[in-house]
Amino acid sequence: MLGLIISLVSGAVGGNIAGALMKDKSLGTLWNSVAGIAGGGLGGTILSALGLAGSTGGGTLDTGAILTSIGSGGVGGGILLAVISLIRSAMAGK
Repeated sequence: MLGLIISLVSGAVGGNIAGALMKDKSLGTLWNSVAGIAGGGLGGTILSALGLAGSTGGGTLDTGAILTSIGSGGVGGGILLAVISLIRSAMAGK
């Protein structure tokens, strides 16, 4: 559960960082955060399912697992924001 929370929070941060880096693709702070949270959750879940993310369960805080959750959440959030922005631009005819 802790790993998921970390992935969601870092996904929100990753989505906002991606929005700041791609100013023309930014959805605004709120929607960058929402897309980032969704992407962070997906990124963490996919890595866990593939066995690439460590477990933060059991009441122990494994530094490697926490860093993996942060990385996967941030990257997942940034990627999902970029994909949503590209789809939005394509639908608008830009």
